[in-house]
Amino acid sequence: MKLLNPFFNRINYLPRLVVFLIVMLLASTLWIAPVNATSVYQMPQVTAGDRTWVIDQAEVISRINEGKIGSALEDLAKDTGNEVRFVTVRRLDYGETIDSFTQKLFTKWFPTPEAQANQTLLVIDTLTNNTAIRTGDKVKTLLSDDTAQSVVTETVPAPLREGEKYNQAFLDASDRLVAVLSGKEDPGPPQLAQNVSVEGTFKAKDETDTGNATIWVVGLLLAATVIPMATYYLYVR
Repeated sequence: MKLLNPFFNRINYLPRLVVFLIVMLLASTLWIAPVNATSVYQMPQVTAGDRTWVIDQAEVISRINEGKIGSALEDLAKDTGNEVRFVTVRRLDYGETIDSFTQKLFTKWFPTPEAQANQTLLVIDTLTNNTAIRTGDKVKTLLSDDTAQSVVTETVPAPLREGEKYNQAFLDASDRLVAVLSGKEDPGPPQLAQNVSVEGTFKAKDETDTGNATIWVVGLLLAATVIPMATYYLYVR
């Protein structure tokens, strides 16, 4: 019986080891999330007149397109005095919303009504793809609140719904804002093609059932194989 005790002790130890590993995994996930979050105080300082037009902290815009957007916004500022800036972040601090973040950043960069007058700030959180915009008083004479909201609810989201095409989203937003703030006619949001397929849109019931069953079986087999092996390896180590 004494010879069997170490064996049973090992068996009793395994569930505790599994629980420990799960707790460590959850703890590491919770620790990583705040590290990747962006607060207003982490953003570089920008003031009216600065030639910084795009701050792509989420790294979703290519250098070529960032250059195109920056050049268009530079020309807009020289020709009209209206300045537009785009900001991307990966995720926001806990409790922060895209609207509150954008408002705080707008006030941080342009603290007075005079500094805000000709400014437009568009921010997107790429974790949720939520977008917000803030404009100064003089900008509102050209860019109405309704048009500004159309930019963030129609122009920017349209390419993102087709596969997170951030480059296209910001190019479209830049073209529309430059046109409106230059006093030209508003080109409006992108026109989405309505392609509806009557036949072949949905899988047959037997195809769906078979596919789901296969996925579940493969997943369960992998879990049943990998988890015990990993647990035993860690125990031996």
